[in-house]
Amino acid sequence: MKLRYKIATASVALVAVLVAALALVLSHTDECPPTPQLANGVETMKAIVYRCYGSPDVMALEDIPKPAPAGEEVLVKVHAAAVNPYDWHHLRGSPYLLRLGTGLGSPDDVRLGADFAGIVVEVGEFVTEFQPGDEVFGGASGAYAEYVTASQDRIAHKPASISFAEAASLPIAAITALQALRDNGQLQAGEKVLINGASGGVGTYAVQIAKSMGAEVYGVCSTRNVDMVSSLGADYVFDYKKEDYTESGLEFDLVIDMVGNHSLLANRRVLAPDGRFVIVGGAKGNWIAPLIAPLKAMIMSPFVDQQMGMMIAKMNGDDLAKLADLMERGVLTSKIDRRYRLSEAADAIRYSEQGRARGKIIIDLE
Repeated sequence: MKLRYKIATASVALVAVLVAALALVLSHTDECPPTPQLANGVETMKAIVYRCYGSPDVMALEDIPKPAPAGEEVLVKVHAAAVNPYDWHHLRGSPYLLRLGTGLGSPDDVRLGADFAGIVVEVGEFVTEFQPGDEVFGGASGAYAEYVTASQDRIAHKPASISFAEAASLPIAAITALQALRDNGQLQAGEKVLINGASGGVGTYAVQIAKSMGAEVYGVCSTRNVDMVSSLGADYVFDYKKEDYTESGLEFDLVIDMVGNHSLLANRRVLAPDGRFVIVGGAKGNWIAPLIAPLKAMIMSPFVDQQMGMMIAKMNGDDLAKLADLMERGVLTSKIDRRYRLSEAADAIRYSEQGRARGKIIIDLE
């Protein structure tokens, strides 16, 4: 027994040491290095970079090498880029587990931004769907720049009837809304859906897409955004400062939660017996806080009739084309809150981090 106790104690101690070591590695942040010198004759472009993790203060507008498209890529002259929480999570390297993919100590890719719209100026040798002169939008690393390379399966043609800013607003936010409703939420015509966080980037699209799918749509937002969310097509809007939707007595077939300000048990109270609960995003925090709700949902879901879980959006050209069609037909609109110049990208990130944007934030490069 004594030997078993000693082995168990040693095992626990070893695990604790390993966890502590991992925590130190993940949370360590290198100091910002100096800007590297470019070789003579290198063709350059203006871009926002972050050479170390941190606040928007570490962002800089620099001249960096202009990229060239690989075989299945296109080179796009960027006219507009959109700001997403995705961007400032990468900027800060938070939550720390993110750094397993983005780089330990400092970012592997120093470019920032993901959503863009612009004009194709060059194509790789295996590109078949696009040609120079095409107006496109989509997702790619390094969108806060004069030029960006993007895989041909992560972009779509921009309708002539919408602006570059409207198109740049779409990729991450609108694809997240579409896939949360259609794929994870399996929304059907005639069902009731509640969208918690209806006035944000994802939420404004989710209200419109749900309505286009024939659903009865309920939104949740603050007092100042009630009229805007109603104008997007919501059948009823909860002002969270005055009403708690989890105490409403209503029953929903689907709840899309972008905020995480109510417990899973509270949300289950308003779910139909066979309802679906989809978590989009999560609580702020550097460690486990963003993972608590998704883990609880994953653990609970097999033991209840209701389906609960977190979704991760998948960028793809087919869904981008579907969103473009909805925009062209006037079924979907982009709500743009504020616009910034490329040199003001740090201010755009600061505003986004406040969590009070009404729709999308745009960086103009035209």
